[in-house]
Amino acid sequence: MITNISLFTLYVTDQDEAKKFYVDTLGFVETADVAMGEGFRWVTVAHPDHPELEVTLMVPGPPLGPDMAAAVRRALADGTMGGFGLRTTDCRKTYEELTAKGVEFTQPPSERPYGVEAVFRDNSGNWLVLVEPREYTPDEFR
Repeated sequence: MITNISLFTLYVTDQDEAKKFYVDTLGFVETADVAMGEGFRWVTVAHPDHPELEVTLMVPGPPLGPDMAAAVRRALADGTMGGFGLRTTDCRKTYEELTAKGVEFTQPPSERPYGVEAVFRDNSGNWLVLVEPREYTPDEFR
């Protein structure tokens, strides 16, 4: 039986810089940094309150084929690569804290039917959504 998601791959341009961003700026913890041979490196981070979900910080390359790796690098450079959502108890306060650390937001905190949302990019170009959720019904989207 599947019990939960345990690993998510996020493509990054530089594993050292990405690890630094996620650990030093967002408060994640390093869970692995292992050289696997032939230039392959396994780097993972996790939120300290949820170590069961690791984020693999992977540079575009094998097992991706050359064309797909090039497409991922282009998407990162264009800032069009999706990332993931981060839950917060106070979106506006977290926005202020991250802005003070140099994080550049593409969308400031905005009211949505499902809560308060802000959008920023990590230092590889992945967009991340910061959400302070609230109870809602599907009717609120009409």
